[in-house]
Formats: sequence, structure tokens, C-alpha cells
Amino acid sequence: MNQQDRVLDGSNPALMLGYLETLALVERLHRLLLDVIKDEFERLGMIEINPVQALLLFNVGENEVTAGELKTRGYYQGSNVSYNLKKLVDLGYMHHHRSEIDRRSVRVRLTDKGRRVRALLSALFARHAEGLGRRGLVDPAGIEEINQALRRMERYWTEQIRYIY
Repeated sequence: MNQQDRVLDGSNPALMLGYLETLALVERLHRLLLDVIKDEFERLGMIEINPVQALLLFNVGENEVTAGELKTRGYYQGSNVSYNLKKLVDLGYMHHHRSEIDRRSVRVRLTDKGRRVRALLSALFARHAEGLGRRGLVDPAGIEEINQALRRMERYWTEQIRYIY
């Protein structure tokens, strides 16, 4: 089924087609990002962790958070956060300890090993940003425009979820 076939009844088919293309692009971009990270890690001989776990380390950064905060702060997009956290702790990329305030809650933060992975990803992303600029594919204003549009879409979807419940 092509995009034309997927257009539902509506008053603005051009908007619908554009929206469907945006949804497909967002999904493909996320998958491509994971592939880019995987390729970089394979090039460096790092096969101990997967791209999802590497992104988790990158997003946590210097923060100390609970498992629940990983999702609410947008650091982790997957469904099996406890598995990935346990693996990262077991492999020495994260420290974990019980919260002083709520003993049921476990807090995590990066170890030096985790910070090294974060630095690798930071360098990779910096190279990508430089490459995009050097090739004239996007400039800071263009990136900001894209980000603003995506933030608006994120707010809209968030409102839809809250409206349902």
C-alpha cells in the first residue's frame, strides 16, 4: 500500500501525506542513528554494548537518575529499561545505589567507563554536525527550525495521550 492509498478521508490530503511522511522519516532516522552508532562501535572494536545502551549512557551524561526518570526525562525510549540498566551496571558502565530518601528507589550514574562511551558518541555527533554544515546540508537556523517543528509535534502527541486518559 502506498502513501496515496493510506490517505484517510480528510479535508487536507496534502497535510495528511506530509504528516505520514514525517512519521516514516522519524522512525527511519531513529533506526539509522542506531545503525550509525553500531557501525562506529564495530569500527572501534566495541561490541560489549549495543547502540541503545550507548545512547542511554550518552543521554544520562553527568546526571544521577532513577530508572523511572530515564523515561520521563526522555533519556531512554525503549521498553526494557531494567534489562539495559542491569547490563550496563554489570559491565561497569554505570554505578547504582539505593536512594537515601526512598530505599525502594535505585539511582544510577555513569562510571569512568560509561563517560568514555559518552565521549565517543559526543565526538561522533560533533563530526556529523560538522559534516552537515560543511556540505551545506543544514545550518544552525535550519536545525533550529526542524527542532521547533518536532517539539511542537511532541507537545501535540503528549496532549493526545493525556486527553485519552
